[in-house]
Amino acid sequence: MPIQPFRARVSGIRNLTYDVREITLRLLEPGQIAFKAGQFISFEVVHPRLNQPVTRPYSIASPPSQRDQVTLLLNLVPNGPGSTYLFSLREGDETQFKGVTGSFYLRDEAERDLLFVATGTGIAPIRSMLYDLLDKNFPRSITLFWGLRSQKDLYYQDELEALAKAHRNFSFMTTLSRPENGWQGRSGRVTRLVEEGMASVKHLAVYLCGNGGMIKDVTAILNGKGLCPIYREKYYDGAGEEDREA
Repeated sequence: MPIQPFRARVSGIRNLTYDVREITLRLLEPGQIAFKAGQFISFEVVHPRLNQPVTRPYSIASPPSQRDQVTLLLNLVPNGPGSTYLFSLREGDETQFKGVTGSFYLRDEAERDLLFVATGTGIAPIRSMLYDLLDKNFPRSITLFWGLRSQKDLYYQDELEALAKAHRNFSFMTTLSRPENGWQGRSGRVTRLVEEGMASVKHLAVYLCGNGGMIKDVTAILNGKGLCPIYREKYYDGAGEEDREA
């Protein structure tokens, strides 16, 4: 798909946590967008220290069936040029971006069960993938393991619960690495869920999105269980604002 410029208007803003925001952009010109679930768009913004334009990519969190808009998910990174710009947008504002690109996208794996593993806002492209699969009545098992820090970082839980109730082949589990008192769910790193929850990889395809440490560790765990397709996208790991390595 050729990369092209888009003009859009902010049609919705949701603050999901103290530092995570969901932004919906209604397309103006062109009025529709085509992409594969998991791909991203890019914004050109001015870097405050360098005083020059830099490009910042953001995965589309909405499914490809929504052709007239895109939903983005991002966390506010202190002094990050991309998130600072996007957090400054208000409903009704116009913006421009380029897209669509990215090699982390949903493959045709109709003969395999699917495992998705995310940390933090790495859920963004996976959310697009999940809706795309469930919209198309994917026939096999779909499992999501999602790692967050503490209760204040939780979001999309009600949405995922609703998807699990509506689709018997979809299940998810969220684990907190630093839970506060009162947490009744799973605790620890998301890697533990992979170790305990996946006995075999024989008929499995895996999508990983999040920090580099998680991706490295989960890949090693899965390789220790056998061979299966693994698709990866590295997100922010503390070294830069957004970091992708498909």
